[in-house]
Amino acid sequence: MNTIFGPINSRRFGSSLGIDLSPATKQCNFDCLYCELAPMATVDSQKEVVAVKQIIEELKSHLNEKIDVITLTANGEPTLYPHLNELIDAIDTIKNQTQTLILTNSASLTDDKIFNTLLKLDQVKLSLDAISPDIFKKIDRPHESIKIEEVVKKVQEFSKVYKGKLFIEILFVHGLNDTKEEVQKLNEVLLTLDCTRVDLGTIDRPPAYPVMGISYKELFDISLMFDNTLPIHIASRIHAEPNNSHYENDEILNTLDKRPLTMDDINLLFDEESKKRLQMLIKEEKVVQKRVGTLEFLIPHANLKRKRQK
Repeated sequence: MNTIFGPINSRRFGSSLGIDLSPATKQCNFDCLYCELAPMATVDSQKEVVAVKQIIEELKSHLNEKIDVITLTANGEPTLYPHLNELIDAIDTIKNQTQTLILTNSASLTDDKIFNTLLKLDQVKLSLDAISPDIFKKIDRPHESIKIEEVVKKVQEFSKVYKGKLFIEILFVHGLNDTKEEVQKLNEVLLTLDCTRVDLGTIDRPPAYPVMGISYKELFDISLMFDNTLPIHIASRIHAEPNNSHYENDEILNTLDKRPLTMDDINLLFDEESKKRLQMLIKEEKVVQKRVGTLEFLIPHANLKRKRQK
């Protein structure tokens, strides 16, 4: 069973070569409503384990200088892989300038060994779909041993000591974590974190259970509920129909002040006249670009020096 897949061109992370740490079957401590994999009982450890030697041999045959990131993922949760620390050390000996990235649901951060192992990676993406215990259980359907209060505490701690690029991902499910109340709770936690970017997404693949995502416009409206100092990015463009809204100059500056946008966002939200006004504001240097990871955001020039109050 091959563990290497890709490379995949990711807008958020660049050219990504994936390593599937559970290629034979789903092994996860969550059974998320929105997962594209079939429903399966949660586990707290892997029963089918691929040898580190096999992974490294396969990686050597696929790795080249065009790869931006080596992404550790799984049919399930990659931090359940029992030899993760050894694997990361082995990858570091052959990766050269390529970055290492893991996509994790955050729950294993409560294990000190995994916490310290993830500190070795160049990039870490942590999922955090809900703060309320009841909503967390409904969306992520975690293993019985997992408590969201403990996970949040460890995410906060990790963000303060981690030296690489930290990304937080929130996936919204219609009627569950898309309420004002839950967004406010997420906002309060995000304000305590030190992270590179917060990615907002929704369901964009057929889900394991009969649940629905939300539209791009709904994601945009939710993004405005978060504090404007947070590095929010709308990552999902499912159901992304052009909004073609009209914006005057002051409205453009006010919108970008509340929520920095990429050109992809602009093309979905603005009508043609508003896009021309934006280009004039860029020419006048009233709007500038700010790079966050692999993405370019448009922000008011005055915001370049703005820093979040701790």
